Amino acid sequence: MRLTAVRAAARAALPALAVMASAFTPTFAAAPAPSSAVPSTRAVCAHNAAAAPAMARLREAMERGRFIAYEPASRQIVNGIPTRADPEAIRNDLKVLRARFDSLVTYTAVNGEEAIPAVAASLGYRALIIGVYDPFNATELNAAVAGARASPKLVVGLSLGNELVFFHRHGAAEMEKLLARVRAEIPQVALTTTEPFHMFYPAEAAPLLERMDFLLPNVHPIFEPWFRTASHDDAAQFVVNVASKLSESYCGPILVKETGIPTAPQDKGYTEAKQAAFYQALQHRFPASTYHAFTYFEAFDTPWRLNDYGPQGQRPALEEAHWGLYDERRQPKAVVAQISPLVR
Repeated sequence: MRLTAVRAAARAALPALAVMASAFTPTFAAAPAPSSAVPSTRAVCAHNAAAAPAMARLREAMERGRFIAYEPASRQIVNGIPTRADPEAIRNDLKVLRARFDSLVTYTAVNGEEAIPAVAASLGYRALIIGVYDPFNATELNAAVAGARASPKLVVGLSLGNELVFFHRHGAAEMEKLLARVRAEIPQVALTTTEPFHMFYPAEAAPLLERMDFLLPNVHPIFEPWFRTASHDDAAQFVVNVASKLSESYCGPILVKETGIPTAPQDKGYTEAKQAAFYQALQHRFPASTYHAFTYFEAFDTPWRLNDYGPQGQRPALEEAHWGLYDERRQPKAVVAQISPLVR
């Protein structure tokens, strides 16, 4: 349940910030791969001993597993109204994904997605980060906490909101208080929130970083001003550079939540071949480690998203329907063939 309908408009309103945030130059593109990078000793660190076992499982999943962002193919949001995901359809989704992915990041904890932890556990998934679309909604937050408590060997973390500060839905101080409150309620689960990567660069982000057990940023090359003329290697290197720069501010694990290339519309240069080339370059340049890893974004295409709208009635860009590694019928795209099956 991403706020995709207003993302392009918000990015367009911040061109100077996007240029500053990208830190993309030919010389910076030679930065070392993050798998060998150790976080700066000056970086902000979270201290939550109760979540140490969950953090150990998260680090293991980052290094040895493979994450994918997952929204059920059976759930839709049309004109702001969500349908319910079907449990059997969720099982069918996760069966398709399990050959190549053993770890999941979700976006909401209600509307039928309460079934995800139990289904994922029964299929042998390694790790689950439960997303909470509206962590200020008691019903949804309680559902996420219940899911974490019911599947303690699977659920490694909760992600409280997606780009809430960026879209001015809540302030950083509100998020700090929320993280503290949820930690008091369920200290054994690792906590985070998601924002576009550049939101974590400024020094004033430090109080929020101190509340998070791991970082789960969105890093989208396609929203950068140089992307149209960049190679897939440059786009992949940008993700590497961002992770390295974030390590200067934050000492915990950094799992990129969203990055990728959509596969349509072709008149904008988005194709299956371009998506596959980007991920092939990213696999090479961003090898997984206990410090840094990336999430494949996302599992399935969402054609229904073109009927969704934002807070001011904005319609999403056409590419928002085509981020999937699989189409809406669970059929694999070209990129899937180059992702090796996992050995169970």
